[in-house]
Amino acid sequence: FLMKKEKDGTKRTPKNGGYFCILLSCNRLQCACQLTMVSCVFWIQFRYATCCEVFLMVIGLLCSAIHGIALPLMCVVFGDMTDNFVQSGQQYFTNLTSMWDLNVLIYIFSYRNAYYFVGIGCAVLLLGTFQVMLFLLTATKQTKRIREKYFHAILHQQMAWFDTHQIGVLNVRMTDDINTINEGLGDKICVFVQFFCTFLTGLIIGFVFGWKLTLVILAISPLLAGSAAVWSKILATLTSKELSAYAKAGAVAEEILVAIRTVVAFNGQKKAVEKYENNLEDAKNYGIKKAITTNVSMGLTQFVIFGAYALAFWYGTKLSVDEPENYTIGKTITVFFSVMIGAFSLGQGAPNLEAIAKARGAAYEVYKTIDQVPRPIDSSSKEGHKPDHVRGDIEFKDIHFNYPSRKEVKILQGVNLTVPRGKTIALVGASGCGKSTTIQLLQRFYDPDLGQITLDGHDIRTLNVKWLRENIGIVSQEPVLFGTTIAENIRYGKADATDEDIERAVKEANAYDFIAKLPDKLNTMVGERGAQLSGGQKQRIAIARALVKNPKILLLDEATSALDTQSESIVQAALDKARAGRTTIMIAHRLSTIRTADVIAGFSNGQVVEQGTHRELMAKKGVYYSLVMQQVLPPPGCIPNANPSPVLFLLYHVHTVFVMQFSFLIDNGSLQKEDESNLPDVPLSRILAMNKPEWPYLLFGVLASLVGGGVYPCVAILFAKIIGVSDSHLAICHSIDCLFQGFMFGKSGELLTMRLRKQVFNAILRQEIGWFDDHENAVGVLTTRLASDASLVKGATGARLGLLTNCICTLTIAIVVAFVFCWQLTLLILACVPFLIGANFIQMRAMAGHASKDQGALEQSGKISTETVENFKTVVALTREDVFFYKFMDSLERPYKNGLVKAPIYGLTFALSQAIPYMVNAAIFRFGAWLIAHCYTQYENVFLVFSVIIFAAMNIGESSSFAPDFGKAKTAAARIIKLLEKDPEIDIYSEEGKKPSDFAGNIEFRGIHFAYPTRQNVKVLQGLNVSVGPGQTLALVGESGCGKSTSVQLLERFYNPLLTCILLLYVSQLVDGQDAKTLNLAWLRSQLGLVSQEPILFDCTITENIQYGDNSRVVSQAEIEEAAKKANIHDFIMGLPEKYNTSVGDKGTQMSGGQKQRIAIARALVRQPKILLLDEATSALDTESEKIVQQALDDARLGRTCIVIAHRLSTIHNADKIAVIQNGQVAEQGTHTELMAKEGAYFALVNAQVNH
Repeated sequence: FLMKKEKDGTKRTPKNGGYFCILLSCNRLQCACQLTMVSCVFWIQFRYATCCEVFLMVIGLLCSAIHGIALPLMCVVFGDMTDNFVQSGQQYFTNLTSMWDLNVLIYIFSYRNAYYFVGIGCAVLLLGTFQVMLFLLTATKQTKRIREKYFHAILHQQMAWFDTHQIGVLNVRMTDDINTINEGLGDKICVFVQFFCTFLTGLIIGFVFGWKLTLVILAISPLLAGSAAVWSKILATLTSKELSAYAKAGAVAEEILVAIRTVVAFNGQKKAVEKYENNLEDAKNYGIKKAITTNVSMGLTQFVIFGAYALAFWYGTKLSVDEPENYTIGKTITVFFSVMIGAFSLGQGAPNLEAIAKARGAAYEVYKTIDQVPRPIDSSSKEGHKPDHVRGDIEFKDIHFNYPSRKEVKILQGVNLTVPRGKTIALVGASGCGKSTTIQLLQRFYDPDLGQITLDGHDIRTLNVKWLRENIGIVSQEPVLFGTTIAENIRYGKADATDEDIERAVKEANAYDFIAKLPDKLNTMVGERGAQLSGGQKQRIAIARALVKNPKILLLDEATSALDTQSESIVQAALDKARAGRTTIMIAHRLSTIRTADVIAGFSNGQVVEQGTHRELMAKKGVYYSLVMQQVLPPPGCIPNANPSPVLFLLYHVHTVFVMQFSFLIDNGSLQKEDESNLPDVPLSRILAMNKPEWPYLLFGVLASLVGGGVYPCVAILFAKIIGVSDSHLAICHSIDCLFQGFMFGKSGELLTMRLRKQVFNAILRQEIGWFDDHENAVGVLTTRLASDASLVKGATGARLGLLTNCICTLTIAIVVAFVFCWQLTLLILACVPFLIGANFIQMRAMAGHASKDQGALEQSGKISTETVENFKTVVALTREDVFFYKFMDSLERPYKNGLVKAPIYGLTFALSQAIPYMVNAAIFRFGAWLIAHCYTQYENVFLVFSVIIFAAMNIGESSSFAPDFGKAKTAAARIIKLLEKDPEIDIYSEEGKKPSDFAGNIEFRGIHFAYPTRQNVKVLQGLNVSVGPGQTLALVGESGCGKSTSVQLLERFYNPLLTCILLLYVSQLVDGQDAKTLNLAWLRSQLGLVSQEPILFDCTITENIQYGDNSRVVSQAEIEEAAKKANIHDFIMGLPEKYNTSVGDKGTQMSGGQKQRIAIARALVRQPKILLLDEATSALDTESEKIVQQALDDARLGRTCIVIAHRLSTIHNADKIAVIQNGQVAEQGTHTELMAKEGAYFALVNAQVNH
């Protein structure tokens, strides 16, 4: 309880050896300055306490205050007993009183004093239980309330706020910072009050019994206080910097884990680890500086303190001789012990006060977010008009807008647009022209800089935000699903939707058939971010989510872009039907989907340049006409050079998700959950072995601890003999030892934490993709473990090893000395040791039992908060902030209940550890009196044995704080070891495998059967046989979920095909005639260039994102620009103020969908791969850009083996081979001409697109 809690969760023991290390050191000093600093704003961190909780805390403080009086009272009893013994001895020798009379006197004194000790011990037991229990109870309640309010505040921030705040930093604050606040709200406060009252009581008793000696002892205080003021300032600054440094590292880890498929596809693991490590380097350096600062101050303080010891011993002895009438031996001991214990107590209370100060620092950022006002756009606000009904008349009046994070880039420059009720308006134009921005303004994600948007004549800024969004249905270009069931994802569209409503919406979105084939149907889990679904399946569920809402206003942002041709025509018809009677705004690059719109608005450079119906705009031959003509293609059977008809034309923008899987993650027992019972048993030796690379630091630290362990027995001997002149040598020795020990253990601890975090992160990136599919390894869970596990392991090594060494040395010396002077009393004291150890053991078990429970529960809440904040735009568009808020609240229930159960247990074990020493003292002095009375020893020996053992026991008592850390450290170490020892089936770090020097690019899938690891009972590929020769192009077509993207993932070796005894002989995936599994994995992926449908960019510059395409070398700026030109993004980049040094934002949020896609294409082209994998590579581009980029891709395909996944069949009619996949098999294959002649499945798909 007397230890400082660091930012990472470890506790740092004062290097003083125990109670009597007078850590009044950095202490009384530090308290003096910190108390002033804290007092004015102390209660701010308790702002969320209820009246009842305040009352309980007041009761706890009263218990703490009374508890604090106990130790000085024991000093009075001890002094009185000493005088009794001395007087009895004098009476015996001077008056020759009989031995029998002397025995009677000693028995009387011993009985009386023993009862005093027992009475004080019982009071401590009761008071200690209540003080800790009440504060832990109230802290648990307040922390839960703060987490909820912080998460609620994040959920109701405006969108512009997220543009300037990293998601990873927010999640770190949700865990680390609020944990720090919890430390400051809990038992640290009552323990500090206890020690502070001990300090005050000690001073009062000192002045009452001997004011001269008291003043001499206190004379050293100004020197201590001055050094503490400087130390506290430096420590607070370094702690703040350390917190900020790791927050950045945590944000980096989260960004990389969210984009894990992109990282492994581009062999970016090494770069990811380096980036993470660079951010850890700053945190490590600040941690080491903090350790040095702390221990330099502590060493200097120890020097001053032991100097005070020497002075007090000398002057106390002198007063006993010069003023025997005022300073008896008993009074001198009472004054000395009272003042010293008071000083030590204040010193030991300082770390607790520091924890409170740290909590205030953490609370500043958290409370600032909670209090952030005004929020012009707040969905939780009850303000704003709520009309009784919505007609649906929308008007944009001279709208000017630029994003708050990029004020210099104009997006909308005077948009004027009217959408009559019940009508459909389509927005068309190049990527980045402002179409998506327009509908974001309508949803009030942002407010325009100039102009006005009205709904039914009301300025939308006067309407209630939540009411407005509830009346708008949105289907976006990149659909976001949440890690729950299909039914629950659809129900997010309408909270009170019945099963019948959901089934109707599913049928309208053409999702019913594929859902019906699943074992759990609507109750099937979709995985994190919908990762277990194909792109088309995700899109259809998103459409069902919008349709179930039955909104008055419908916003369709490329709503059918990820659907195959057959599904698209059906879903488009459903959307056309859904549009009837609703005001609908459509954004489309596929112009055939908006021909029937009542009004089509052409955007260019942030303005509406033309409006009209399809026929009117075609007649104008303006922007819309040019876009349409670029998309017109001849129908099947026509001569390629024939003149295109403006009536029959194809539109073929489709999104097929890269690396999205057909199986669905459900808890069906196919995967074994990683619960704590599956963790390996980790002994202390194994944990210490983790610190092996730092053995020189540990060795010297342990040696210093051995020296430090001998200091306090020496102090006890000096005290018993009242020889103060030699104490100055101890002062020098102990101050140097403290400094040396603290530096060694501090540096070794920081090095261990950094190395373990790096190793864990490296091990995570080493795992196969199937491991990430397990919901036990969700991004939020992994980032929480990265933040906490490594720092928890540090809590069982380094300084804790020093403490253990120190305690063993102290105890050994104390026992040897005690046996020499009085073996009988020593045996009794040793017999009492099990009681002391038992109290600490119970305390350890009580805390360790909750360590794994709290960790697991907080990981779950971290998973929910991460998922919610990452997909914030979807959450607010659906107005489901409250749903996710209540899910988060539910996830906090388990740690909350654990905390309530833990409080009384922890309070009782704390009280036992505090009360038992009083009971032991009673037994010691009762038996000591008997030994003196029967002439077995002298009272000087009793005091010496008592002093040596008690000084040692106080030093060892600090180990009670070690126990909780070890319980948590053992669990964390087990998780780390299990992960580090896990050998993935597909190991990217393996150097094994062939690296052909003459790779040609021949690929063959032979008898491939496959099911995703999380759903072994759902077969995705069922005997896939297809091949492509060197330099040829293979196109894979078919409905969503048929296995096209799965084939690409198997080629990338994200997964391995299934091997059974039947398939063993012929199932293989051949590259240049060799099984892909025999090739070196890193080499294989380096030959593959991937452009996926939903590109993921990293939060860095455009240059760095394109360079990421080839992580094996340094890509030159000339190569970057050449790739950008081929991807038709160069001109756009050069128009930005910072050009290629422009940051794309978190996950590329500062770019439009088309801009992101073109950067992703440039990233693939810069790699110059032998095999090109195009998974709907042009799906997010506008028509004009698509033409140019498609030509660039066609050029890039020359001389390369290419596999194209396409729903837009016009993009693959010139492929060397087209394979139609149905139910995980190739239904037919051949060239475009051959398949059209067959009039089979491919013919039907082409006709469906042409007719549409």
